[in-house]
Amino acid sequence: MTNRPPTTILWRPTGPVELDLVRALDMHAWPPRLPEQPIFYPVLNEDYAIKIARDWNVKHDGAGFVTRFEVESEFLTRYPVQQAGGRTILELWVPAEELDEFNAHIVGEIRVVHEFR
Repeated sequence: MTNRPPTTILWRPTGPVELDLVRALDMHAWPPRLPEQPIFYPVLNEDYAIKIARDWNVKHDGAGFVTRFEVESEFLTRYPVQQAGGRTILELWVPAEELDEFNAHIVGEIRVVHEFR
């Protein structure tokens, strides 16, 4: 039996370019943010991730994907939940300069769970 730390499930809507970068990292990390992206924002609600991937990523990138991944829960306590709209539109705002540390606390693989074209 392993002593795996408790984890929190997060989702990330993403376009094909970012997904290709995640694949290049063997589906175990998120790529560095671009200069115009000061935060990395995974979301706490699968339905919200679906809406962004389907309604925004498809329109702007031709395809949208929803990824699912787990992060050590204790590590996530440093990021207060941000309500970015309605009561179910919840995000974590991870500063771009902390993304390497965030990636180090991902448990398992980042998986694509929905695809929209």
